[in-house]
Amino acid sequence: MHPEHPFPSARRRALGRARGFTLIELMIVVAIIAIIASIAIPNLLSARLSANETAAIATLRNLISAQAQFQTGSRVDTDADGMGEYGYFGELSGGTHLRDAFGGVTEASLNIPVLGGVFRAIRNSAVDHGGYFFQIYLPDAIGAGVPEAADGGADPSNLPTADLCETAWCCYAWPANIQMSGTRAFFVNQQGVVTQTSNVAPGQYYSGTGARPTAEAAFVSPSTGGYILGMLAAGTVGADGGRWIPVE
Repeated sequence: MHPEHPFPSARRRALGRARGFTLIELMIVVAIIAIIASIAIPNLLSARLSANETAAIATLRNLISAQAQFQTGSRVDTDADGMGEYGYFGELSGGTHLRDAFGGVTEASLNIPVLGGVFRAIRNSAVDHGGYFFQIYLPDAIGAGVPEAADGGADPSNLPTADLCETAWCCYAWPANIQMSGTRAFFVNQQGVVTQTSNVAPGQYYSGTGARPTAEAAFVSPSTGGYILGMLAAGTVGADGGRWIPVE
């Protein structure tokens, strides 16, 4: 026995303990992590989808109040009859000029907007907010929905009609990335009832700006031509083939 190492077996045991994890131990740790991840990640995604959908519903409910404030305050009155008209996101948020009485869009923007600045960021006629896209339609002379201009506000080449804009508007909300940022699609109009659809019918699957609801989607079929003054599909099938029901 070497005089400097009177207890070699104890030293070997100490070295063995300092050696680290074995391959089997590492595999067990990895397996445990994988099991935890397989449980946690779907739950996190589900929570995120639910949170985005709840926020989209809240946004539509806030829009009801904003539209009422905009209209009753006669912020836009293109036919000068003393009756205010409903607005687009660009107008409500103070991000664009307002419609004027001469068939143009030259009136100064709102000094005190009724919607926050996030609704000024309009892309392809829609606002991207909280994992959802939002788009407002106002009626033309025959009641068809006129979309917002691509970059916000009213499009001078495709203006809605004053008389019908005094009484009607509608807005859709759908996922920016279906099954990743949200699943359901939502709708609201001047009646103040938010409705929802599962967004899985053959004519639906709304996602991003490339697959958005048509103006008449949430109205009772056979509404066609973008007509937004008909009966709402509240509890029945809409023009898009999906069932729309009120949000509880």
